[in-house]
Amino acid sequence: MAQQQTIADIKKLATEKMGKSLESLKNELHKIRTGRAHPGLLDQVHVDYYGSQVPISQVANVTLLDARTISVQPWEKGMGPKIEKAIRESDLGLNPSAQGDLLRVPMPALTEERRKELTKVVRHAGEECKIAARAIRRDANEHLKKLLKDKVVTEDDERRAQDEVQRLTDGTVAQVDKLVHAKEAEVMAV
Repeated sequence: MAQQQTIADIKKLATEKMGKSLESLKNELHKIRTGRAHPGLLDQVHVDYYGSQVPISQVANVTLLDARTISVQPWEKGMGPKIEKAIRESDLGLNPSAQGDLLRVPMPALTEERRKELTKVVRHAGEECKIAARAIRRDANEHLKKLLKDKVVTEDDERRAQDEVQRLTDGTVAQVDKLVHAKEAEVMAV
């Protein structure tokens, strides 16, 4: 016979899943480019290194030259053109320039129109995270109802657990709103 889930198991699982949803949202928002440069911007760009695709950070030193310029210093001679090509072909809209072995990646200023598009992308990512949180709440509540139906828990315990899952969901949604609001402000800042 399968191990019966307890209320604590259900709440723990819901908490973990909502935490993962928030982490996923943070990663997604981190990728959205503002006018400012940050080394993490190139994290998702992969370069061909002896036949395998690796992140740029594994073949070069990625640092900031100033608020609007990222510098990429390859560790091996001959990697510069490959890295430059990978950055150019990424969907980030960046145009690196080579100075010897050093690559300078200037951040183009965002137009007002582009900023508005980015806020829509930010809001959409936030909404996706909220939908995920609500789905997690629904699953948790279904598991709780099953425990009640199987007479494993009392109605009071089930109701209390549902209230706790709802509070967890509300907290997650509030965090999503906070992250989205902060990212929107960052995108709209000139």
